[in-house]
Amino acid sequence: MSYNTKNYTEQGGDKTVIGGTLEILEGATVKGLPLPIAENLPESTVASLNTLKENFNALLINLKDAGLMEKDKFTTSVVTISNPTGES
Repeated sequence: MSYNTKNYTEQGGDKTVIGGTLEILEGATVKGLPLPIAENLPESTVASLNTLKENFNALLINLKDAGLMEKDKFTTSVVTISNPTGES
């Protein structure tokens, strides 16, 4: 009789294979996983995140310019920035 397992640690302990379900119970912790930084994401995901950020920032500026949100002292709308040459 033989026994096959979906989850096992290879000889020497350098590699563990999970072929079944890995269940992490409440209160458990996982250490050593890399954070999802831009270098680890596909280029299309990074582009999508940048577009989302730009759209969100534009929405905030529009809400502030329309008077629906209070402007921050440090926030200046692009519309109100004067051209250094004095041209409009």
